[in-house]
Amino acid sequence: MGEPRYPLQGVTVLDLGQIYNGPYATFLMAMAGARVIKIEPREGESLRHRTLIGGAALPFAMLNSNKLAVTLNLKRARGRELLIEMARRADVVIENFLPGTMERLGVGYETLRGVNPRLIYASGSGFGRTGPYRDYPAMDITIQAMSGVMSVTGSPDGPPTKTGPALCDFFGGTHLYGAVVTALYEREQTGRGRLVEVAMLDAVYFSLASSLGLYFGSGGYGGPINFPQRTGNRHSGRAAAPYSVYRTADGYIAILCVNNKHWNSLLKAMEREDLRKDERFETPKKRAAHEEQIDEIMGAFAVRFGRDELFKLLLKHRVPCAPVRDLAEVTNDPHLHARGMLQWMDHPQYGRIAAARSPLRFDDVPLMPLIPSAKLGAQNADVYSGWLGLSKPELEQLQREEVI
Repeated sequence: MGEPRYPLQGVTVLDLGQIYNGPYATFLMAMAGARVIKIEPREGESLRHRTLIGGAALPFAMLNSNKLAVTLNLKRARGRELLIEMARRADVVIENFLPGTMERLGVGYETLRGVNPRLIYASGSGFGRTGPYRDYPAMDITIQAMSGVMSVTGSPDGPPTKTGPALCDFFGGTHLYGAVVTALYEREQTGRGRLVEVAMLDAVYFSLASSLGLYFGSGGYGGPINFPQRTGNRHSGRAAAPYSVYRTADGYIAILCVNNKHWNSLLKAMEREDLRKDERFETPKKRAAHEEQIDEIMGAFAVRFGRDELFKLLLKHRVPCAPVRDLAEVTNDPHLHARGMLQWMDHPQYGRIAAARSPLRFDDVPLMPLIPSAKLGAQNADVYSGWLGLSKPELEQLQREEVI
């Protein structure tokens, strides 16, 4: 056997992404073996600027590992010419600007496809390239608001609440990766590229499945909403109990039972076999209807134990559960480090960080070695001279003219 070959080895990606959405898609590609050239304005992309704010360096470092960093001023004619020349040689272009931005600059899909019919052009946005909301500004929280995510997040008697993680950005980036590799597969059959797009609003909709089930099951269908929209830590579809987070003597633990096997195992762990005969709790449907009483029972039980002590007890009885861990515990998690998902790295710019690899695993190839995210424009000479073939005087002229 020769050297291991990664699935996207030989694919060249021009990454015009910014913040989380596009850069996550291209990070997944880089970790699958693609050569990813991160193209930034001369001042750097927005997320790089956040490194000036305390603690904001890690997101940029995580999302831009294993990428070549170049600068390019697309507001200059020569900059646009260079992008077109790179697109002529590339396989994929990814951007997540407001729809129409690349077209206004004169380097949209039709222009780039004209020089490279095999090109996959991937566009990520908040609301998509078509539709009434096309030009709405989109950030993760605005998509959470528009998608209904915030309406079902939080306590029943509290306000709509955003999720802690930037779910919509990463849902969009994950789907964008899928769209690109799908188009690459098609190109193998047809020899032609295509435009693919993912709207964050579209991508997050399926995650509302439990809440949508409750809505339509309650006779919603566009009529008045007649059920609690926010369920706190309880099941979003009000279809399981216990299904919540409970206080222990020294923390919190999530415990859930979605079928009778789980419930009976929990009763054994609790030494409450008497509850087997309680008709209120005979079936999942009945338990869901009596979630208040179940939560009272669970609360009184859980607080008798330390968090980790209770976790071990419930695991022993195969009850679905998990301790609520803080970020210090997660970034030092022995499981994530043993799998190689997390790796401690002394980053040349940002110091010691827990760098992350791709969640995607490919058999018969080792995990892709992590290369720290590069300084702004660090590979200008490698890409413009080494790849495009520009001479050193041409490179110096581009710098003087503020093109790169």
